[in-house]
Amino acid sequence: MALREEGSAHGAATAAADALGVRGEAHVWWWRTPERTDPDDLPLLDTEEFRRALSLPAERDAAAFVRSRAAGRRALAGLFDLDPGEIALGRRDCPGCGDGSHGPPRLVSPPVRIALSTSRTAGCGVFAVGAGTAIGIDAESLRPVRAGATRDPDLTASEREYLGRAAPGPERDAAFHRIWTRKEAVVKATGLGLSGVELGLLETHPARVGPVRVTHTHRGRTTAWTVEDLHLFEDVAVALARPAGPAAHGPVHHHTDH
Repeated sequence: MALREEGSAHGAATAAADALGVRGEAHVWWWRTPERTDPDDLPLLDTEEFRRALSLPAERDAAAFVRSRAAGRRALAGLFDLDPGEIALGRRDCPGCGDGSHGPPRLVSPPVRIALSTSRTAGCGVFAVGAGTAIGIDAESLRPVRAGATRDPDLTASEREYLGRAAPGPERDAAFHRIWTRKEAVVKATGLGLSGVELGLLETHPARVGPVRVTHTHRGRTTAWTVEDLHLFEDVAVALARPAGPAAHGPVHHHTDH
């Protein structure tokens, strides 16, 4: 790309990112993962991603990983009106330890200020984009919860009580995964992951339909998040967390990636 064209493209990407912030919007893409690696996805991976894909022993796992990386680039390319090959992804430093190998995902090119998050579960994947520096998304396939779930130490007292009132079976399964995805979305948005907080202290207010306000405290600093459940799949629970305030006042746009 010529310098003028590259500058024009980056300018358009900056304008698109700025518009997200002004409107307080987020975008979420979702897809079903293929059983086998799609050859059309492979050219979009960088060298390290390609090596990681080759290291995965199960074809299904490799296909899911490859699709998630390719789908993220296609999503951003569509948002910024670029070619997917122009999208470069990396990681931010972990805000807890400063390690750059396991921090939240970030957009390297085009160099615009935007927040990214991604999640995979059995059979599907999701990718979220929002304004600013923080967003978190989590997806979990609905499956039967163990009998002792109502005593799980990773739940707050009110969450355990709520779960105990739910009828065993699909109702309780859905309740548990609603709680869990809300927790995971928040800890991913903070960039700290599961090591950043005692989950048993993270109250997700599962009785409320949402959006709900969830607070997260780490090393004496408390942050507030707006968390909402997204209904993208019949058999998968999905939650999205954004910073409470202007960054979360706008709508969430859903897109399918096939």
